[in-house]
Parts: sequence; C-alpha cells; structure tokens
Amino acid sequence: MGATRRPGARARQGAIAFAIALLTAGVQAADRPTQAPATPKLSAEQIVERNIAARGGLAAWHAVRSLALDGRMDIGGRANMEVPFRSEMKRPRKQRFELNFQGRKALQVYDGAHGWKVRPYLGRDDPEPYSPLEEQQAAETPELDGPLVDYKAKGTKVALEGIEAVEGHDAYKLKLTFKNKSVRHDWIDAKSFLEVKMEGAPRRLDRRLHDVQIYYRDYRPVNGLMIPYVLETTVQGVKDTHKMTVEKVEINPKIDDTAFLKPQVVATAAPDHAAKASSVSSSR
Repeated sequence: MGATRRPGARARQGAIAFAIALLTAGVQAADRPTQAPATPKLSAEQIVERNIAARGGLAAWHAVRSLALDGRMDIGGRANMEVPFRSEMKRPRKQRFELNFQGRKALQVYDGAHGWKVRPYLGRDDPEPYSPLEEQQAAETPELDGPLVDYKAKGTKVALEGIEAVEGHDAYKLKLTFKNKSVRHDWIDAKSFLEVKMEGAPRRLDRRLHDVQIYYRDYRPVNGLMIPYVLETTVQGVKDTHKMTVEKVEINPKIDDTAFLKPQVVATAAPDHAAKASSVSSSR
C-alpha cells in the first residue's frame, strides 16, 4: 500500500505513541476537595512509602508478573473518534499495544530491547523498527508497577520539590532522576497518596519538543491493587487531549513471550489478485 497520509493520521500516530507510556506510568487519586488541616510536610521517602501502600502494597505488586488492559481510546480527528485498544505488559519491561481502527490493527511491540510498529492508518502494513528515540523512550518507560516501586534498586533518585495544586487538590511534587540521568516529575495526591499527574516523554511538533502531562483518574480496586480507569494526556500548545478509558483489567494473564517479538508480515497480495481474476472472469 502507498504511504499517503490520511486526514487525522498524524493525530492518531501521536495518540498511539503515547499509549504505552500512559498505561505503564502508575496510578492516581479520586477527586476530593482539599480542606484544613494543612498538608503535612513529609520526606520524599515517606511519600513514596505511602504511595506504594495506597496502591496495594509492595508484596502485592511484586506478585504481578503480567498485566493486561482493554478499553477505548480517543484518537482525535475531526470526528473525535474512539477506538478499542488492548495493552499487555510482562516483566521484564515487555510491552504490546494493539489499536483497532476501521477493521485494521495498528500495533506496537517492545521485547525489552527492541521495538516494532505496524501503522495501517498511514498505509504502512509492514513492521517497521522503532526509531532510536522511540527505543530510548521505551527503555525509559517504567516497569508495569510504575517508577516508584523499588526505585532505589532501579537506581532512581527521588527528591521532594514542594507542594502544588493539581486539579484543585494539594499534591507532592517529586523529582525523579533515573539511572540514565533523565529526569521527570510525579505528583502524588496529599490525601490519597496516589498519582494525580506525571510527566510524559516530550512530543516533537513543528520541529520543537512540547511538554506532555498525563493525568490519572477514577481509581478502582482490582485484586487488591488500585488501578486508574481513566488516563488523559495533554500536550503543551495543543488544544485537544487524548483520553483512554479502561474497561477491563487482568492481573497475571498468561502471555507468551512471542507476543512481544517482531510482528509477522501478513500476505494479502495473493487473495487480492485472485479476487481481481475472478471478477474479470465473471464479467466476460
């Protein structure tokens, strides 16, 4: 197929690129008004400990070897379309994301070292390798339990930068410095101690990098773990946002490692030729 771009293709491509980081980032807090007493002053280590406890506890997250999410994703465009998705994650750092668009499957997979993508909405049906930047971002994506679980063992440094309001609620602003020296910020609700906002990988638009913010909402318990069912991404300078709504969560589903390997090319030429030949024959 040709590589002609269709209306909204750039928006869909950006939306899919955000999805893996969105789904592996962590969890957030339910909306409640912030009232007195004043937000207590805690150390970064105390905030992380309370965050992990609020999310279900260290032992519970250690027991999670794989995680699958099904739901619907807003891909924007003129019609503001919503399409079904499935995300699968498995330790160590394996990721698979499928998006069904107009009967065709867009796909991104990462085996822990290398990634591939299939983008039929751009007329690209053959698997393409991740770009160097995409591989770097995939390598920096937190494990399925988020960036704060076992952060010291992962070589991450966490510092408290202050308290800020996020959607009308006090939140602790944490600075995370990863082993590779990259930095991101994470906002923890001062009452529930669940994530309310996290920085995503910057998005390149108009030859410039734009800041990305990910908001987590509608937490629900699943097998003792707190999982956000709504995730919304905003991009600096872009009016439209991308929202993902989770409809089903599976803890420790059986996922074969082959699901994260380079996708196989599906041959479609032969059936198309056969159909054309049949059509010509019947018209004679």
